[in-house]
Formats: sequence, C-alpha cells, structure tokens
Amino acid sequence: MSATPVIAILDTGKTNKKLFLFDEHYKIVWEQATSFSETTDEQGDACEDLGQLTAWVQQSFQELGRFRDFTIRAVNFSAYGASMVHIDAKGVPVTPLYNYLKPYPAALQKKFYDSYGGEVTFSMLTASPVLGSLNSGMQLYRIKEEQPELFAKIKYSLHLPQYISFLLTGEKYSEITSIGCHTNLWNFSQDHYHEWVYREGITDKLPPLASSSSVIPVPRSAPPLLAGIGLHDSSAAMIPYLESFQEPFVLISTGTWCISMNPFNKTPLTVAELQKDCLCYMSYQGRPVKASRLFAGYEHEQQGRRLGDHFHKAAGYAAAISFDADIVSSLRLRAEAQGVTFDRSLRESVFSQRSLNAFDSYEQAYHQLIMDIMEQQIASTRLVLTGTEVKRIFVDGGFGRNQVYMHLLAGAFPHIEVFAASIPQATAMGAALAIHSHWNTRSLPGDIIELKYYK
Repeated sequence: MSATPVIAILDTGKTNKKLFLFDEHYKIVWEQATSFSETTDEQGDACEDLGQLTAWVQQSFQELGRFRDFTIRAVNFSAYGASMVHIDAKGVPVTPLYNYLKPYPAALQKKFYDSYGGEVTFSMLTASPVLGSLNSGMQLYRIKEEQPELFAKIKYSLHLPQYISFLLTGEKYSEITSIGCHTNLWNFSQDHYHEWVYREGITDKLPPLASSSSVIPVPRSAPPLLAGIGLHDSSAAMIPYLESFQEPFVLISTGTWCISMNPFNKTPLTVAELQKDCLCYMSYQGRPVKASRLFAGYEHEQQGRRLGDHFHKAAGYAAAISFDADIVSSLRLRAEAQGVTFDRSLRESVFSQRSLNAFDSYEQAYHQLIMDIMEQQIASTRLVLTGTEVKRIFVDGGFGRNQVYMHLLAGAFPHIEVFAASIPQATAMGAALAIHSHWNTRSLPGDIIELKYYK
C-alpha cells in the first residue's frame, strides 16, 4: 500500500503548539498538540520560553521523519503575530521572545511619535493604532534606544513564523502578512517600509521580503522536502475564505480577540476608525484587509469564571446553553423599564458593571453577558462594513459554536446572511493552501468550509 502524500503544518499559538498533516484533499490525517509554561524576560515580564519553542520545532521535524504511512511533500508554518526573534550572525537568539503585552515606556513612545509626525498621521500611514509592544517594530526601536550594544549584536530580526521556518531551512526572510500586521513598519499608502525604518537603521536588521507563497528546499532532507516561509495566523485563517468565495464578505475570527476582517473594503483608515481600534492586516496576496478588533473572547472567559463562581457552576457549563428568545425579550424589556445607563466603550462591555444578584439564574445572566458583548460586536463589525456591499458574514472560532452569540448576531444584521463557519484548523489549513501549487497537483476542493446558516 503506497504512502499518502501530505503537507505538514506547524501552528504556533500563544497557548497551544500543534503539528498537523493534511492530505491532498485538505483533510487532517494526523495531529498532535502540546503546550508549555511561560518564562520571564530580564525585567521579570512573562514571555514565551524560546528555548522550549525551538526544541518543539526541532522535535516536530524529527517526528516527521518517522512516518511510514505518509510521504511529507512540504511543510509550512503559522504563528501569532507582533513577536520577533532577534538573532546574531550565527543564528543564535540574543534576546528573549518579548511578550507583545509587555508594557512600553511612555516617554520613549512619545519620543518616537513626536519624531515621526505624531500619533494620528503616523497611525494612518502604517494602518497601526498606537499599541505599544503590540506594534512589533516598536520592540526593535526600544532595543536600539535602551540597549544599543545589544542592538549592534542583532544580525536579523525575524517575526515568529519566519523564525520557525529559519530553524528548518537556515534561510532568513521577511514576509508581508507579518510585516503588515499592526507593526508600525509598513507604509500602506506607499507600499514599502515607513521612513523611520530607513532612518533608524532598522532595514539593516530585516531580511529581504519574500512572497507568502514562496518555498525553500529543506537541506539534507530525504526525500526532498519544500518549506514555506510562514504566515501570520490571522492572515492565514483568511485564506480558505478568499479561495472559496468571490462575493464580498466579512469574516469574524473569534478567539481571545474577535477580529472583523473585510478584504473587500478599499477605503483608507480614518482617524475615528483608528481611535476605535481599527487597523489593517495584509492578505497573503499583499492586499490590505481592513479589520476591527474586540477583546471579547478574553472578556467572555473572565466573566464566565465570575458567573460560575456566583452560581456555583462547573467550568464549561456555558457551552451547553441554548439560545432562549424569551430570556432575551425579558432582558430587553427590563432594560427599557429601568433605563439604567452604563459607561460604554469598545474596550470592555457593560457586563462587568452589572450586579449578578439581579439575575435569577446562570442562563439569564449568561444571555445578558452575550447581549452586552454583542452590543460591542455590532459596533465593531459595522466599522469595516462601511462602503462595501457585503453579502455574508462568516464567524469562525469559539463564538461560531455559541448559539446565543450566533442568533443575536443574525438578528443584528437581518439584511446580511450570517453563517457559523467550521474549518478544521483554519489557520493551519490556510498555511497549507498558501503553497498549494508547490506540493499538490489536485484542484482545490469545494468543501473545505462547513457552513451553518442563522436567520
């Protein structure tokens, strides 16, 4: 019996690290997941353990060589963004893998924006809200300003997907979905690096840009194996949709962040949109994708714990809750009757300000939580709908499996078809699709996305 041709994908999330094998029909035929504890950087801030991560990548590659039922034709990589590995001339990391949530010095941030046109102008050019360390280019600027001797030791700075590719190929590249992801590095209007990147000598630390669909031979691999250069996870997750649908759509990718992405919105970011946490990602084809972000998954997790403690319910209880239109109606009537107002913003829903003693049951309180999150979600998604004739909204990730969320979203957009979209490991599949032509002679299958319609 002949071995099955497959592509291997290493998908590096903040929590879980996964290895997948996809066959030529993009079905997962093997998978493995692991996780490991964070460590701290030199200032005591939590960060990824780069040593463990590197060891996992190398061990995973060794694992691929032991398969007898599969022929590995190619390998590619997806990983979370806003994270850089700084290596010396020998390819050895010279800093920790700093956390993108690491606090950024206010004085240094002010100095930077004052030097380059101010926050508003700069943010509009780079499609990057002011996010501190989440603007990964600012991490390099900080090293240059605070640790010039360390900066001098850096030969190349690689975004995480490209570092993982480098570990297997030895080749160093930059890639547009990582460079174009709220990094402060890319001037979207001029389609090249922003002026500051040249003036501060940052370009010397960035390897040459290569296409997202590029492949490189893996040295000493037998049989011969091709490797991609990796993609930013949010952009990778968009690829199955771009390959499957031609009419304008919005994808709400839900997890810790709920990110509404509209690849058909060509309008430049406005000041008002930037102030509401809009930004642009870059598609693997090198085109801007207007997006708005909401920290809703994180809030759902935190408030879910609060609900569980109050109502004495086990973790995961919410997963079994069905949508109840009567509860929603009664909560809306109560809100109208009471006329209570809350502090409202896209940063946090009003649920954290509510007393849980006002609710008769976990189910009632949970519906209110999702209603409050949905109020934010509607505002966030509308930011990227403006100026486009979107026909469909797709929701993937955790909220796509949440009946309460999906029914409320469909009710909020009655003139747009709303679907829960299920793709087995969309990020990993996107990384596989990005280099389809290099390893797979078959046509793209038409059933890679499973849809459930909500009226």
